[in-house]
Amino acid sequence: MEHPWGMKGVVMPGGRLTQQERQQIALGLADGLAYAEIARRLDRPTSTITREVTRNGGATGYRADLAHRATQQRTHRRTQATPCGTQARPQPYGRDAEAVRDFQEALTTVFMTSGLPKMMARVLGCLYTTDSGSLTAAELVQRLQVSPATVSKAITYLENLDLIRRERDERRRERYLVDDDLWYQSMIRSARDNDQLVETARQGVGVLGPGTPAGARLENIARYMDFVTESLIRAAEQAREILYTKTETTPDGTDKTSSDHG
Repeated sequence: MEHPWGMKGVVMPGGRLTQQERQQIALGLADGLAYAEIARRLDRPTSTITREVTRNGGATGYRADLAHRATQQRTHRRTQATPCGTQARPQPYGRDAEAVRDFQEALTTVFMTSGLPKMMARVLGCLYTTDSGSLTAAELVQRLQVSPATVSKAITYLENLDLIRRERDERRRERYLVDDDLWYQSMIRSARDNDQLVETARQGVGVLGPGTPAGARLENIARYMDFVTESLIRAAEQAREILYTKTETTPDGTDKTSSDHG
């Protein structure tokens, strides 16, 4: 029987997934293909496949018919949404509101696959897709259509991970921000989280004996994680300037960069 991978071109790559494409995704998962390979065969971005699978049961629980039905239901709910929802929100710079919403969902999915719970990922995705990188609790409640308590819980979680910070504006309202330095601080924190593993592994070497197979295995883990942590921190320090670099388009259409970081 011929494998149906060649049946693409039904919709443009930027359009919504069809039921036929979802069946091909299910076949690809059953064949053990990576998301990137499934995306390549469908002529879709990898993020589209990742988001589709993540929100519909994961790699082991994905079902094409259920995923298609769930998408239709979500679309129906959006069309019934009140005007204050994200769908009707005006966009600056002439942006396509639908494209912005879809990208925000894709970014949220990436955060989720990196380990963030769904609501925390939604809050972070919302902040990163605002030009100011700053929103109040009330604005997050309105944009995400969730309760203030839900937003408060997500903010506390993200703040504990150094992924956002708080400040008060001129009206004394508390605002939640993402900025360039937070990304750097998060990378450093993530690298430093390996220190506890290194310390525990070396304790295990003492308990199990340095000359034993188990002790040698733990020592190798400790040495490996030490090296990786030092390399990550060194790379983060060296690349930190990139976070403060702005790209500007010159009159002749070329790009030039400048740094705001003194």
